[in-house]
Amino acid sequence: MYLAGDSEPKNWRTSRHSIGNGECVEVASVNQDVVVRDSKDPSGPSVRYPISVWREFVMRERRGK
Repeated sequence: MYLAGDSEPKNWRTSRHSIGNGECVEVASVNQDVVVRDSKDPSGPSVRYPISVWREFVMRERRGK
């Protein structure tokens, strides 16, 4: 989901741990948020999170919690 005035993100990326089989999510930065989408359906829906929420998610995943 993009907000009014946003352009479609151009900097989509996957984890460097991705094995490239298309079973990943892609993330991109938009303003102060992170947008997440399914790599198999790049024109499908996306989910937008404030950067602080995304950072907390990543930190918890790294700790295994």
